[in-house]
Amino acid sequence: MLETLQKSAITAGRAILDIYNAGPEITYKPDCSPVTDADATAERLILADLAEAFPDIPVIAEEAVSAGHVPEIAGTSFFLVDPLDGTKEFISRNDDFTVNIALITNGAPVAGVVYAPALGILYAASQGKAVKAVIDDTFRLSDETVIGCRSCGDRMVGLASRWHNSAETTAYLKEHGISDYRTVGSSLKFCLLAEGIADVYPRFSRTMEWDTAAGDAILRAAGGETLMMDGTPLTYGKRNQKDDSDFANPWFVSRGKP
Repeated sequence: MLETLQKSAITAGRAILDIYNAGPEITYKPDCSPVTDADATAERLILADLAEAFPDIPVIAEEAVSAGHVPEIAGTSFFLVDPLDGTKEFISRNDDFTVNIALITNGAPVAGVVYAPALGILYAASQGKAVKAVIDDTFRLSDETVIGCRSCGDRMVGLASRWHNSAETTAYLKEHGISDYRTVGSSLKFCLLAEGIADVYPRFSRTMEWDTAAGDAILRAAGGETLMMDGTPLTYGKRNQKDDSDFANPWFVSRGKP
């Protein structure tokens, strides 16, 4: 399965780069968040690949959900797809945008791919193993290496969202004595934790499940964790939430080795 997800992410990323270089068409959703023709093109390619390879596994994809297309997922594994995570990065011509595909089983992300096409880097995980690979100019995967979270020393390095930072995030970093932190876009924050470059990523602003699932899968396979404020693991497939929309995440903290 993971090979199929990797190929699909690379195909989508290649199409995204073509639009990135040519200049995207930008529109806005009802919530005022931007969306581009790259989002739509990448999602169409990924959905076609998943339907062909795994016709019995439903897919929750960001743009499809926005259009009202939500398949039944109760009691079954399903895919979560964000065809272009970091649309604001993409529009601003910052290279921190990714293609995210994850498999969810029993509410947990058990496999995932995060591909950063402008950076030529792909992260992937399944069966408790996380890897990082280079995608060359011919869009072939090479130099694959196993990655893992580092043991946290006395000086923790934090990560924060470039576009969605918050006063609560700043307060958390200060409370935990974390003065060394960097802002990063998209799901790459999870991957930097998984790679052992940073130690903690507190997120006290809105995210959706498709934003986090693939990166979370990679982090967990690398030995890290993503916990809600009550100390339990972040779950996926959240429907009919009393205080929020379907597939919306609560606040959480992701970290490397505890």
